[in-house]
Order: sequence, then C-alpha cells, then structure tokens
Amino acid sequence: MGWDPVGELTDEDQKLFGGRWEERLWLNVPGPFYTAETDTCWTGRLHAPDNVLYAAGCESVEYVFRQPRDPREVRNVVAAANEEPFGEYACDGDLRWTPPAVRQWWAERARVAEHMVGALAEFGRGRDRYEDDAVLGALDFQAYLADGLAADLRAYLFRLEEGRYPEAGERLPELG
Repeated sequence: MGWDPVGELTDEDQKLFGGRWEERLWLNVPGPFYTAETDTCWTGRLHAPDNVLYAAGCESVEYVFRQPRDPREVRNVVAAANEEPFGEYACDGDLRWTPPAVRQWWAERARVAEHMVGALAEFGRGRDRYEDDAVLGALDFQAYLADGLAADLRAYLFRLEEGRYPEAGERLPELG
C-alpha cells in the first residue's frame, strides 16, 4: 500500500499530462490520475483496460475508473495518455483532491452507479468490438464500486491526510 504511482512517471511521461482540473469528468475516481475532455476514438481501453473506461452519452470520452495499482498499470495509463490528441489526461490529482472532496465523490457514488447502468444499456448494443469492450469495462467498474473502491479511497484519504500511503495494519480514515 505504500506505493506512489506518480513516482513511476519519467520526465518525458509528465509532458503527456496536461488535463485541466476544472474540466475533469465527474466520473474519474479520486486519485492522482484523471481526465478532462478527451477524444480518443476509443483508444484508452486498448492501452489501459484495467484503468480507463468510456463515458456513456459522450462519443469516446474516457475517464480513469481505477487508479493504477502497479508500475505496469501506470505504463498503460501513460500509453493511453499518449494516444489522446488533446492532452486531456492529468496526473496532479494529489494536489487537487481534498479529503472533503473525496468523501463528497463517495457520497455521490449512486450517480456513478446510475451512469454505469446507462453505459451498459448504451454499449450493450454490441455493434462492434469497442462497445463489447466498453461493456466489460462497465461491468468491471460496477464490481469495483461494490467491492474494492471503498478500501482504495480510504487508503487515498490516508495519503492526502498524512502525505504518504498507509503501511499494513495502519488505521484508515472513514469515508463518511
């Protein structure tokens, strides 16, 4: 748990991340990585299927639904950011998220869950492999919302409050 994903970025990687906090998509899960107004022609999940998903009702707008859990996933998010032509991925979330904002996002997770229902209906038409993959991503995010995300957000709250990720056995802050 004591691992910092942003620490995996090279100076060259950093140049790919220019997204604007003020324009971030509300679906982005709190953490260091997020997106703003992307347009990638369905490429984000090709590179980072464990971390990136497409928003329903928005042609090929993508967001970070799970923060990277290991160096491989960071590299995958970097690859997704590299494919995004408008530079709308960002990695400065640690400077932007506050504990109250993380708790607010969590308190509004029903809105996210509702969006996932709409995403499944929209992408479930199965017109092509991109929509088929988007369905898999939406199902993955639904499962993560139900089991796993709360623990990750509690660890992230610890990072924001203590300036480091927790060590095994340390008490984590509550979400609400």
